[in-house]
Amino acid sequence: MSAALQLQASQHRQGMPDSEWHTRCELAALYHVVAHLGWTDLTNTHMSARVPGEPNQFLINNYGEMFDEITASSLVKMDMDGNVLTKDGRFNNAGFIIHSGVYKARPDANCVLHTHTRAGAGVSLMRKGLRPISQDALHVLDDVVYHEYGVPATVEECDALGKSCATGSCVILLNHGLLTLGETIHGALMRLYMLERACELELIARQLDEPVVVIDEYVQRKAAERMKKMRLTEGYGLNEFKGLVRTVERKGAEFRR
Repeated sequence: MSAALQLQASQHRQGMPDSEWHTRCELAALYHVVAHLGWTDLTNTHMSARVPGEPNQFLINNYGEMFDEITASSLVKMDMDGNVLTKDGRFNNAGFIIHSGVYKARPDANCVLHTHTRAGAGVSLMRKGLRPISQDALHVLDDVVYHEYGVPATVEECDALGKSCATGSCVILLNHGLLTLGETIHGALMRLYMLERACELELIARQLDEPVVVIDEYVQRKAAERMKKMRLTEGYGLNEFKGLVRTVERKGAEFRR
């Protein structure tokens, strides 16, 4: 980072705990990674992270910014009642409902990601649409739950989503898209990457004029046991996240300001 950007970052983080600034930088980097992966829907999806040491507060994008414009300082800090705690910034009310609903229901969640990708939205059109037909699906299938489409941006939807995600960290929002949550930003991203891959392959399979090969139930059980252990580790998805951050930085992303 250049000296000018270092000075800018220092000015933005005055009085801010190191832990919050670190989370802001990671979340801002995540938005650039999501843009790089092509998972954006203009400005209409959102990723968030809980503020370290402040379990009733979280960071989310400043509504209106494209994902590759987001920086650590532009992120909006909110509480679970919908109050904006930063000086500037707007938020998407539907986004607030989704993220606050998950955080209230899952105290272990420190990051929530939500997308409207073609593959994710496509699988969301089918009830129980994801099948055990690919290696990628086995990475997430034991942790997948389905959530009925409700009235957006309502208290009822906030409560309903909280109930749905209580038993799974990979959520297929029926008629809508995908959502994942994790104890870390990199863990939530890894879940979403594998869920997205599984959905892509599911849609490809449904276009083939051949019956699919369903993976043996014994293999499914062994995969679920392995993935449950992997997802509990601190390093789950960390190398992949670091690599993707380096990738967007090589492309010129400047998010640490």
